[in-house]
Amino acid sequence: MTDQAVESDDVTETAADPGPRFLGRRRELAELRSDIERAGLDTLSGRKAPRARVLLIAGRPGTGRTALAGELLRQIGDRYPDGALRVRLSAADATPVPTERVARELLDALELPAPPGESADDLTERLREGLALRRVVLFLDDAQDAEQVDPLLPDTPDCLVVAVSAGPLTGIPDVRPCTLGGLDTKSALELLTRHTGSVRITCDPRSAESLVELCGAEPAALELAGGWLAARPKESVADLAKQLHAQDGEGPALARVFRHAYAALPGPAARILRYLALAPDGHVDPHTASALAGCSVSAAQTTLDDFVTLGLVRAVGSALPQYEVPGCLVPLLRGLTETQDRPGEVQLARARMLERTVRLLTSCRAITEPDGSPARRKLAGLPSALRFKDPATAAEWLRVRRPALLAAARLAVADGELDTLARRLMAALSRALVAHRGTEAAAPDLYGIHRMVLDVAERRDLPRERAAALLNLADLDARTGRTREALARYRAALDAGRAARDPYATGRAMESVGGAYQELADWQRAADWYGRALAQRLARGERADAARLHGRIAVAHTYAGRYGEALRSWRSAVAGYRKQGDVPAQARALSELARVQEYAGRPEESLRTCQEAVEWARQADDVRLQAALQLRLADTLERLGDPAAAKLHRGAAERMLGEELTVEAKPSEQAADACEIRSASTED
Repeated sequence: MTDQAVESDDVTETAADPGPRFLGRRRELAELRSDIERAGLDTLSGRKAPRARVLLIAGRPGTGRTALAGELLRQIGDRYPDGALRVRLSAADATPVPTERVARELLDALELPAPPGESADDLTERLREGLALRRVVLFLDDAQDAEQVDPLLPDTPDCLVVAVSAGPLTGIPDVRPCTLGGLDTKSALELLTRHTGSVRITCDPRSAESLVELCGAEPAALELAGGWLAARPKESVADLAKQLHAQDGEGPALARVFRHAYAALPGPAARILRYLALAPDGHVDPHTASALAGCSVSAAQTTLDDFVTLGLVRAVGSALPQYEVPGCLVPLLRGLTETQDRPGEVQLARARMLERTVRLLTSCRAITEPDGSPARRKLAGLPSALRFKDPATAAEWLRVRRPALLAAARLAVADGELDTLARRLMAALSRALVAHRGTEAAAPDLYGIHRMVLDVAERRDLPRERAAALLNLADLDARTGRTREALARYRAALDAGRAARDPYATGRAMESVGGAYQELADWQRAADWYGRALAQRLARGERADAARLHGRIAVAHTYAGRYGEALRSWRSAVAGYRKQGDVPAQARALSELARVQEYAGRPEESLRTCQEAVEWARQADDVRLQAALQLRLADTLERLGDPAAAKLHRGAAERMLGEELTVEAKPSEQAADACEIRSASTED
């Protein structure tokens, strides 16, 4: 697998840059490299190390922790041929990322299955099993405690874990932290020189050294100071040092330099910068900044590019303009927002951002619709900034922005005051994911979205939406084999549907309860619940659904060996499809009726029904079903002692589908499980 991109949450040396661009930290790098080979406690006691070696880089945000880890990975990358995986364990607001989400991200990077809704323990077990067969470096950025790191550790000494944290990871054995402070003076001056050029530094080396001292030699503070000087070529290093010296003693070095850089911004730019603290998980694009600040998209992008030069945000490598707010600056920006903006203005900015996101997601899905469709006509009426050129561009935007979009949904739900927008956002996000990625690929994301919908529905007492969310979650549970969990959710959805007086949700839930019992091989309960759903469909005059349910009841009876009841149900299904004029469904139902007649020991009746089904399948132009029925006719004729006729029918089937046809066509949805019956019938 290819190495995953290493990104930094600090404004510091870019970890993905080539080695010569990385400054200083030679002693720390040497210590970390030697620590890889150091004999651990297990080795000293004569035992083989049961887990991967853990290297810890500790320091405050802004000290270049992530950049140092990235440089270490670059230097040792050739030792780990399966690459490096990087994941952040803390969100932009410093809240821990759930282990389930972290494990899922790593499994996706390894291209290993991560079924939707699976527990954190099961996912971490899958992760350890996958890592046991690989030789990788696992980069855990911004860990808060040992409880976050421990479940992710590979159970093999062939892997390496590099963790970044503000302090020690007490509880993980045999870990020696590499604690970071400021850069050495030479490296700090070189970092400044990158921004200012060499002239201003060499002309006044003492002022440059004083500036380094005022910045605490911290890379993040030096980046801001260098960006300020780069934007003001006529200002001297001494001028900046003097201005910062006047603030000496007013908080940490990074906070002082940031306040100075912020104070120099024009009012509109300062407002945009403050509101970047509201961006989902620190991920920003021009649309997000535009909506937050209430300005045009072009003005927002120009301002963001200026912020990159000033060291206030970092451009993220992508085909689309994307930016990231450094993690060390997020608390400072939040502090400014709390003190300089009224709560109503902040909430309005959040609402504008969510509304813009909903419109972009709607456009992203609409571009996949056919030309001339209502969605495409509506799309044509949107401003050009909200439209995508083609489906490929929309899909790329969705891929790049997916983490931010999911984070936006989580923030909107957690806010609690923007639930209407949150519901619209989650609906639009679900549709866009399905349109571009398909239901199967999007299932893990959809599971999380449906859980958030359920949270909002329960908080706002919305039984209709609660029923829909429970049905969607139960469907995903059932699809991944968690049938009992699905059954509990289907029953809860039934209660919610009844409370909402929603006949669709009620009928769907009853039918799904029956399907869950059928999956659990409880045929009696399955038939009973299908019967309840059938009664509702008949009462509402929904004849097509009623015919389908007759088929599902027949399947349950067939599995239970109650062939007499199964035959009656299939005849009812055939009659229902005939009344509806659904010829293909009628042919398939006759096919299943013939199958059950054969199970029940009635080969002559099965032969006649099968011949009738062939005629209806021919009218429906269903070649595969015709071939399957011809094969069934051949088998029945052989059992009745007519091998010559059987050979003719088998030859007809082969001519229809070719010699590769060796099995029957897939049966209809309502009879998909009625293929193998092991029990014998005592009924006629």
